[in-house]
Amino acid sequence: MIPDYQALMRPVLECAAQGEVHIGTVVDTLATRFKLSGEERAELLPSGKQPRFANRVHWAKSYLKQAGLLKSTRRGYFTITDRGKAVLDDPSAQINRYFLERFDEFNDFLSRTKGTAITIDEHTLEPGATPDEILREAHDSINAALSAELLERILGASPAFFERLIINLLLAMGYGGSPEGAGMALGQSGDNGVDGVIDQDPLGVDQIYVQAKRYTDGNGIGPAAIRDFFGALSLKKAQKGIFVTTSSFSAAATQTAHNLSARIVLINGTQLTKLMIKYGVGCRIEETLYLKKVDEDFFEQNSS
Repeated sequence: MIPDYQALMRPVLECAAQGEVHIGTVVDTLATRFKLSGEERAELLPSGKQPRFANRVHWAKSYLKQAGLLKSTRRGYFTITDRGKAVLDDPSAQINRYFLERFDEFNDFLSRTKGTAITIDEHTLEPGATPDEILREAHDSINAALSAELLERILGASPAFFERLIINLLLAMGYGGSPEGAGMALGQSGDNGVDGVIDQDPLGVDQIYVQAKRYTDGNGIGPAAIRDFFGALSLKKAQKGIFVTTSSFSAAATQTAHNLSARIVLINGTQLTKLMIKYGVGCRIEETLYLKKVDEDFFEQNSS
């Protein structure tokens, strides 16, 4: 029998306690440990694109990482943290989603979904939830995990990569005359407090200036940075600006941007990853599910 993802949390943590491990190796190790048959190892999700067991190991790893018990070291590799070691040292600890809720980082992760009544592969769902509500809750949970993974990848990349990411996102959203022009514009960093400029329309009639700050969570943007950006816009006689950060804006920074005469749009880390998912930047569609309902018109027209 294939164990659920919560039953895999402690085993995944134990594998990581041995040192840096690759997710593929962990999947194989745990499949052997749980004595899965060949059929169970090969059993696929309904999408037909990923083995069910591997998917559950990935989810266990993802949740442990959101709680700060694991950390990524390089692509596909991870290891245990000091917090993870402390948890593992308690043999009585039942490591599951509810156990992870004692950690603020995990609750922050959960708060990025519209609700937390459902957990992927969990059998205890909110009483009375309809099938379409369950499906949408699952979709929110998947996107929250994807957002966290995207932000982690961004913070682990170079500043130049971050600039290219913003270029690709703005182009996907319909800004910029061409990828080449947009790339050259945004690459001109350090220009009087502005990281770049991108055309708002294909002809370049109107332009938007961009400021980009790649900060870790907890290192937020204050009002001083917004005023500096406003000053840079004034020097260029610009009326529109986009300030993007991987962290967050303080309440004072948000109020400052609201009070200034120029139109300054603030995009924090959570909003950035949501836009990336919406416009398909840094992620791709794995599977499409169609929700259908009865066509009442069809039956009314053909009932006689």
